[in-house]
Amino acid sequence: MRNLKIIVEKHEDGYIAYPIGLKGVVIGEGDTYEEALSDVKSAIVFHIESFGSDVFENEEILETFVAEVAV
Repeated sequence: MRNLKIIVEKHEDGYIAYPIGLKGVVIGEGDTYEEALSDVKSAIVFHIESFGSDVFENEEILETFVAEVAV
């Protein structure tokens, strides 16, 4: 069992959640924060079952930051 960092975004029509530190695209969604986390957890389990432990990045992510820049 591994702990993964999950990014959760709140949008006008609900929540989107995705892990960092996995190869490939894994996304969960829901009307609430909790639903999005539950959905992404289910998607992560399916992703690992489908592709094996090779989906994990080699290096552990120690911290995650959200930054904003003007472009």
